[in-house]
Amino acid sequence: MIEKLDHIGVAVKSIEESMLVYTEILGLKVTDIETVEEQKVRTAFIPVGESKIELLESTSPDGPIAKFIEKRGEGIQHIALRVDDLKQKLEELKQKGVRLIDENPRIGAGGAKIAFIHPKTTKGILIELCER
Repeated sequence: MIEKLDHIGVAVKSIEESMLVYTEILGLKVTDIETVEEQKVRTAFIPVGESKIELLESTSPDGPIAKFIEKRGEGIQHIALRVDDLKQKLEELKQKGVRLIDENPRIGAGGAKIAFIHPKTTKGILIELCER
């Protein structure tokens, strides 16, 4: 079951520069900054009510975030929906013939189990499913 909007991922060139928009202008606070080596990304989470904004900075010129920015510029990269049982949700989607980037959960920022639905299935929107 999808429980709620977990976060919105925003691709940025610099977390330090971009976080100023949220901290200095909007008065929000950054709670966690971490590097996820496997995904070649550095992340910063900014809570907004029950959801978060996740700033994503590439740690490598060939990383997915660097490629996204090169192609589309900085901006919203994905929408993450929280699910109660990721493995079960992926099986359900596979049975429906949904094209997945991840057929099995992997570990993302903050230790969450994550998997992505291919944007060709979702009219161009990259959707992340996460279980915390």
